[in-house]
Amino acid sequence: MSEQTQNTRPRLFVDADACPVKAECERVAERHRIEMILVSNGGIRPSRNPLIKIVIVPPEPDAADDWIAENARARDVIVTNDIPLASRGLEIGARVLKANGQEFTEANIGNALAGREIAAHMREVTGEQGRNAAFTQKDRSKFSSALEVLVQAVLRG
Repeated sequence: MSEQTQNTRPRLFVDADACPVKAECERVAERHRIEMILVSNGGIRPSRNPLIKIVIVPPEPDAADDWIAENARARDVIVTNDIPLASRGLEIGARVLKANGQEFTEANIGNALAGREIAAHMREVTGEQGRNAAFTQKDRSKFSSALEVLVQAVLRG
């Protein structure tokens, strides 16, 4: 594969801290022969797969998000549950998918950002921390299917 072709192929960025679908991402990256970049502040095992690159960022808040936003480009795919990172990804023309298989889009990112602000305000007012729903096998399956469809669409252009 020429360097020019390699530079125009989409890449798969994974916000890897606490990401429950890294193995599913790797399978899709391998199937389509696209580079997968795991970005974390540590604790990621090296991979022998030459398609997988691991980037370790400083442990500062949002360091992984900042690295992804600064290095992703249009047509790349970003896997994250982080709503501000999703918004930044959409601004550069990337496609963004949550670990449960829901795609962030221009049509739903505004509501997601607003909901995040409301939840933060409620935590501040009540002092109660929200609870995340358990990640199920159904979520994992939905994610795998959604990522496969998304990557195929990006590869088709």
